[in-house]
Amino acid sequence: MFYVENRLRADKTIPTTSQPSAGEFEDFFRQVAARGADAIVALFISSKLSGTIPNAQAAQEQLSGELTVRVVDSLSTSMGLGFIVLAAARAAAAGKSLDEVVAVAEDMRSRVQVLFAVDTLEYLYLGGRIGGAKRLLGTALNIKPLLQLEDGRVEPLAQVRTKRKAVAQMLDVAEERLGGKCMAEAAVIDVDSLQEGDGLAEQVRGRFGLSTVYRTTVSPVIGTHAGPGTVGVGFYAER
Repeated sequence: MFYVENRLRADKTIPTTSQPSAGEFEDFFRQVAARGADAIVALFISSKLSGTIPNAQAAQEQLSGELTVRVVDSLSTSMGLGFIVLAAARAAAAGKSLDEVVAVAEDMRSRVQVLFAVDTLEYLYLGGRIGGAKRLLGTALNIKPLLQLEDGRVEPLAQVRTKRKAVAQMLDVAEERLGGKCMAEAAVIDVDSLQEGDGLAEQVRGRFGLSTVYRTTVSPVIGTHAGPGTVGVGFYAER
């Protein structure tokens, strides 16, 4: 990931990304089944951000009758997707049925929130992932957009003058979204902004009373589209 982050800051040409083909998914699902899986619940990045889901579904259909595969659209990415995967894995480990595991994943999909602040909209725009946030293009260069994942798309929340204020507003929005409930789990992500991400994680721990906050960078693909300097939080409320 460090190489990708360095490349984003140094290169004039932004890297491109591509989803696996249907054939690659077929091979992968067969490899998983060969390790003893009775059925596969496949959770992937939002279909509104990537062509991954259609290719996985094509492989699922091709393997029908050979393997049991259930493809679930996360309508999310990064640790939003991560929390959905964790919920499904915990259900599977607890001995839940295939339908129950899928239901748990879909339930978590409806609960998880992802908020993030970027230094610039340039990377989302050039990568074609800007969604409704495109209406923020053309604003003053010193604006720091506060964004969210909503129904699988990148959508705007606010335009803030500084990153510090964007992070403060991000936490205010998170508290509002909890609706008076406690935060069950949270994760803080960053793209080449380690110190800023660590500081945000400390704020989340203190403000929401969490002993543990998952702390990670994003994947190279997501980092390519979000751009260096991005920080964000994924979370969901307790029942």
